[in-house]
Amino acid sequence: MEIFYCPELVKGMCVLNEEESYHCIKVLRHVDGDEINIIDGAGKFYSARIISAHKSNCGFEIIKKWDDENISISKIHLAISPTKNLDRIEWLLEKAVEIGVHEVSFIECEHSERRKINLERLKRICVSAMKQSQRAMLPKLNELISINEFLVKNSKGNEKKFICHLGENKSQLSGVYQKGQDVIVLIGPEGDFSNNELSLAAEAGFTEVILCKNRLRTETAALVAIIQLNYISQS
Repeated sequence: MEIFYCPELVKGMCVLNEEESYHCIKVLRHVDGDEINIIDGAGKFYSARIISAHKSNCGFEIIKKWDDENISISKIHLAISPTKNLDRIEWLLEKAVEIGVHEVSFIECEHSERRKINLERLKRICVSAMKQSQRAMLPKLNELISINEFLVKNSKGNEKKFICHLGENKSQLSGVYQKGQDVIVLIGPEGDFSNNELSLAAEAGFTEVILCKNRLRTETAALVAIIQLNYISQS
């Protein structure tokens, strides 16, 4: 099914942007009167009819709209330290969009091996994954900030807060998270969190958990956390 992305629909604007218009009119050769499917990135699908088949600003009228029923009611916020190999983070974002996540933050830790990201490229990857998987929710992506700044900004919310850290005598995430709770989950760099960062996270209200008994790569740990949280939320 062809799907076009139009975030302007949230503001009531029924016009595809230049990139989506070009794909719709020049590549797929749609004309006035054709019906198309649109998503707004905020959780809604639309059936629409083209009324102005222009290659740079294709106008349309809404026929009907409906909610993406696969969106978890609980908000899942993933905070992760980008991997040295950025391909792994790009792969993770594709899978996270397919499975379901509301927000992704990038954090710089003491042991981080990557301290710069191209947020616009990552956003484009998320949009592509959303359209490919026929989802209607585009996660919010936040700029890379230090873990200290992140902890300060997120210490006072009502979300359940977890930090994943391999070790003994820790509860598993799937055993302590309860359905219906908004949640923030922290995933550390390939060198793991430092002891100081673990202490700061505890002071900010984050509970240490494990995902399984195995040692996981950063992107694998993030994916496992998202899968577990979504499974519980939708069960």
